[in-house]
Amino acid sequence: MTLVPFRSLPAHAVTSPHPETTWVRDWAAQGQCAGQDPDALFVQGKEQRLAKAMCKGCPVVAECLADALDNRTPFGVWGGMTERERRALLRARPDVTDWAALLQAMRAAGATEFSASQVG
Repeated sequence: MTLVPFRSLPAHAVTSPHPETTWVRDWAAQGQCAGQDPDALFVQGKEQRLAKAMCKGCPVVAECLADALDNRTPFGVWGGMTERERRALLRARPDVTDWAALLQAMRAAGATEFSASQVG
């Protein structure tokens, strides 16, 4: 995976007037994984690909990823990224102190998916 810096948006909060870009604070119950076996997201190896697939099209994928990055969550698939991908992203963007703000700004700018190559 190649991490390309995404520096066109500021790392500070951007509030969007559009309802489809509203940031969901109580996101966990709205995820596609809600009600699923939580152990399915804490797997290793090639099983991580299946876990990440659960995140495709999730309405709160950005909120989930931001929470994992801001809290330095060490294990599991969160927001469509494995722990290895999140660590690489954190190393690539040490300037970001508020991932929720950055991902919210990306969503406000029209981003619909949040992967390491887009955020990094």
